[in-house]
Amino acid sequence: MNFNFFSNIESLPLLLALYISLAAIVVTASIYLSKYVDALDKKTNLSGAFIGGVILAAVTSLPELFTSVTAVIILSQAELVQGNVYGSNIFNFTIIGICVLISLKNFKEAKISKAHNKTLIFTIIMFILSLIGIYIPQNYAVPIIITKVNIISILLITLYIINIKTAKNDDISSNDKKSAVNLTVKEIITRFILFSVILVIISILLTQATDSLSERLSLGKTVAGAVFLGIATSLPELTSSINLVRLKNFNASIGNITGSNLFNFTVLSLGDILYRNGSIYNTYESETGFAEITKANTGSIMLILFAIASSILSLMILKFRENSPASIILAFAIIASYILGIAFSM
Repeated sequence: MNFNFFSNIESLPLLLALYISLAAIVVTASIYLSKYVDALDKKTNLSGAFIGGVILAAVTSLPELFTSVTAVIILSQAELVQGNVYGSNIFNFTIIGICVLISLKNFKEAKISKAHNKTLIFTIIMFILSLIGIYIPQNYAVPIIITKVNIISILLITLYIINIKTAKNDDISSNDKKSAVNLTVKEIITRFILFSVILVIISILLTQATDSLSERLSLGKTVAGAVFLGIATSLPELTSSINLVRLKNFNASIGNITGSNLFNFTVLSLGDILYRNGSIYNTYESETGFAEITKANTGSIMLILFAIASSILSLMILKFRENSPASIILAFAIIASYILGIAFSM
């Protein structure tokens, strides 16, 4: 099945306008979802660190999840999923750089959990595994029930679960005050579900719009996914993280970014499970040896390599955050890594 609602729209300006409108709705819905997750934090006894680094991260990653599911089920475009996940992750790192540059003093004085360093190390390992997955032929996939799954996907999900379990041990409290919430838990959950449904519908349409834009602009699917889907689906992380920095809560802001990046790897794994035309990492079939590297795979490889560089730079900026000149240089280096990653993936 390959149905695209926007396939008959020939006007590029109209298509771009629709894309921007859909992206704006994704941001708005995600902001409300973040608001209701925060309300749950105030109404329940759940760990604040767990809510920020796991639940909030998962919520702001819902666009990546549903756009990727749409890409494999409706559009059958594995490259869009790769570009979406890798592009979103490398863009998310630039959010750290932006937040540091706009609030250097608060970053220097903030109490930031060391658990974020562990999450970043997990991220680097998962990027390396994704890179290895590109070179594994389809016939090396592991049969599970009615589908075949790349062994890399199993490892990615396992690492994510391990990180969730260890995240609960982080007891650093956030800087924001617990304020009164005039909603019951039932009302919060109801509104959360409502905006989740809106986000799902708009994310599906956003994926289809991206697919059409890649055709109109003659872009590769991986590049289109990295640029159009990667940025649009990362806008919730950008908005919520900057807002948290404004509230002087760098710990939650960084937790949201690093947690979202880790969650995105489970999106990649889910795409691999749902994709029926082979491996999500490399669609080339081989009897023996390594998989053949296509132009689309080359784009993914470049995104992964620069994303690993961004991960290392993010580790360094946390380590040297009391050194303002070093923080500024590293922040610009993270942003430059994103720009170069996109440029070399084209």
